[in-house]
Amino acid sequence: MAALYRTYRPLTFSDVIGQEAVVRTLRNAIEHDQVRQAYLFAGPRGTGKTSLARILAKALNAPAGPSADFDPAAPVAQAIANGTSLDVVEMDAASQRGIDDVREIRERAVLQPVEGGYKVYIVDEAHQLTSQAWNALLKLIEEPPPHLVFVFCTTDLASVLPTVRSRCQTFVFQRPRLQELVAVLRRVCEGEGIDAPDAALALIARGAHGSFRDAVSALDQLAAATGKAVSVQDVLQLVGGIEEDSLFRLCDTIVDRDTAGALVQIEELAEQGQDIGRLVSELIEHLRQLLLVQHVGHVPESLPVTEETRERLREQANQLPEPTVLRLIDLLAVAVDDMRQGGDPRLPLELALVKITRPQADLAREALAHRIELLESRPAGAAPPAEPKPAPAVAHVPEPVVETGVETAPEPVADAPPEPVSAGGNGNGNGDGGTPPPLELDQLRDAWQRDVVDAVRSKSIPISTLVAEGRPVGLEGDTVTIEFAPAAGFHRTQLEDPRNLALVRDALYEVTGRRLVVETIVGAPDEPEHADEPHELSEEDVISLLKDTFDAEEVEDH
Repeated sequence: MAALYRTYRPLTFSDVIGQEAVVRTLRNAIEHDQVRQAYLFAGPRGTGKTSLARILAKALNAPAGPSADFDPAAPVAQAIANGTSLDVVEMDAASQRGIDDVREIRERAVLQPVEGGYKVYIVDEAHQLTSQAWNALLKLIEEPPPHLVFVFCTTDLASVLPTVRSRCQTFVFQRPRLQELVAVLRRVCEGEGIDAPDAALALIARGAHGSFRDAVSALDQLAAATGKAVSVQDVLQLVGGIEEDSLFRLCDTIVDRDTAGALVQIEELAEQGQDIGRLVSELIEHLRQLLLVQHVGHVPESLPVTEETRERLREQANQLPEPTVLRLIDLLAVAVDDMRQGGDPRLPLELALVKITRPQADLAREALAHRIELLESRPAGAAPPAEPKPAPAVAHVPEPVVETGVETAPEPVADAPPEPVSAGGNGNGNGDGGTPPPLELDQLRDAWQRDVVDAVRSKSIPISTLVAEGRPVGLEGDTVTIEFAPAAGFHRTQLEDPRNLALVRDALYEVTGRRLVVETIVGAPDEPEHADEPHELSEEDVISLLKDTFDAEEVEDH
């Protein structure tokens, strides 16, 4: 019994779906007697390249001459469809790719067709032909006999030699849209008596990734497994797709900043046997669709979504901020890298959800930039989003103090937060207006290696090595003095370059919140420690030294 994708292969030009431009061009070429000697069909797998090549061969060998509206029930058309026609030769370039196979084609090409008016060679997977084989075909492709037509089908157009492509009319097949795949699946269901809702067919079509053959093959498998009664749950279990509703609910938890809800949903999908790696891929695709809607302003027709999904996609694109979408895509890229290296993508996925729903828990620079973008994108006067509140801590209340018979309860005193070492970003001013934040020399010394050098390193690693050789020794007003050891004179000279000093000033502003003027000096050389001048030891000193060194005892001489 033939597979469903072979049974429901298009037989005429009118049966072809999703390749209107190619069909229109070929029909016009046949009707106006402008058929060329070689055609090159390129495109993804399962888009109908070989099927359309057979249809072209049927139209050229119609009983009454070339006709785009041929009768598919004619004996010649049926022989071509069954692969038994002597005038239509199909070759698999994956196995017949050498120069000897091409030599055989050249010997047979001069023979006249037996039944129709044209001899058609359909070469599938043409990109696998060797360079020698292509070169042997060049002359025959350019100047073939009048009855010979070549149709090359390939999934890798870039691998075909440019000299061959220049001698062929090239047609690039497009991936069908989701609605077109669903229409083909519905036609198969009606012909085979398969009961399947539109949601199940849409899920199959999404998993096919633009391939008619993959979609019909998946439907064939599901029909055999379920007794021709296919449900959404059956598709999720057998094909392994991710339901669209799961993606929308997962993004809703991100909108609500519900960390627990997001992690619980991942746990539920894992318990159902869902492929977490595929969930990551589907979630990235869903976020890409949201990003397109946010930038375009509407749901593009090219998106592979159903009409019911379009409205939900539009609503969620308005709820989820664009910086959050971009940040989550960057975080999910880590999970994709782990999958490529054979790791488990679940932990990176959960970490990404925690970081995106609790941005204050992520201390990375990218997370800080994401939070700033959220603040900048918020409308003026809008209230900040509610942060998840931790469980309240129980404070210790001191016992009341009784003095002179009067009970007085002391007022609770809140613990003052520790003063930050750096004053940047503490709300006291930024140096461009208002009161500059206070700064002491001791604070700057403590933060020098830990904060200032790191801030310079984030901008320029070579300059950070120069700054690390110095230390602040003076702070008067807005002028900081950096001292270098005499042996570090080269570092001081390089740092005094105006561009390098500007970078150091920017780093100091990031850390301290103040615009400081930088001056450099060379420190005084260390004074060498002078050893004590040698002096002559007395007899008592020698005896004492011997006693201490050798634990000796003095014995009197009688």
